[in-house]
Amino acid sequence: MPESSFSPRTASVTRTTDETSVSIDLTLDGDGDYDVETGVGFFDHMLDLFAKHGRFDLRVRCDGDLEVDEHHTVEDVAIGLGTAVRQALGDKAHIARYGHAYVPMDDALARAVVDLSGRSYCHLEAPFERDQVGGLSTELVEHVWRSVADHARCNLHLTVLRGHNTHHKIEALFKAAARALRSAVRRRADHAEVAS
Repeated sequence: MPESSFSPRTASVTRTTDETSVSIDLTLDGDGDYDVETGVGFFDHMLDLFAKHGRFDLRVRCDGDLEVDEHHTVEDVAIGLGTAVRQALGDKAHIARYGHAYVPMDDALARAVVDLSGRSYCHLEAPFERDQVGGLSTELVEHVWRSVADHARCNLHLTVLRGHNTHHKIEALFKAAARALRSAVRRRADHAEVAS
């Protein structure tokens, strides 16, 4: 059975806290269409690239307390994204489970490895020379992926192998994570059970 004969996997997630109001629509089996508005320009750009390179259809809206800073907005969107991935996967029937990708971005090279095991773990090795890129604090990059891994219940290892431009390193990470996840969620009829 080819992947195209399976039903699309989708999820819609809303999350409202004292600091943010988030809505996310995700289709894992998409075309890479995106419509992202969080109010944090560089984060929007990274989520756009995540959707495009993972070929996920992604719509994100967040109204957050950006007058304070971007922390709550970024955190709550990442929680919502991880939750949407978990919900869209459902019982995970027929998935490959594991995925990995290497992505270069000029001077930067990033690697991502994912296991959709149902167990949460995230390890990120990525030194950043700048404190902020386009309104996004670089310390939040690890927080994004830890939140995604926790709420998607996946095992995620992300590494910047080389590079000196902080923008390039973060972009390579998001693209690599998207491509690794795309490989892990791919379905085949002969994967009737999730490999253990």
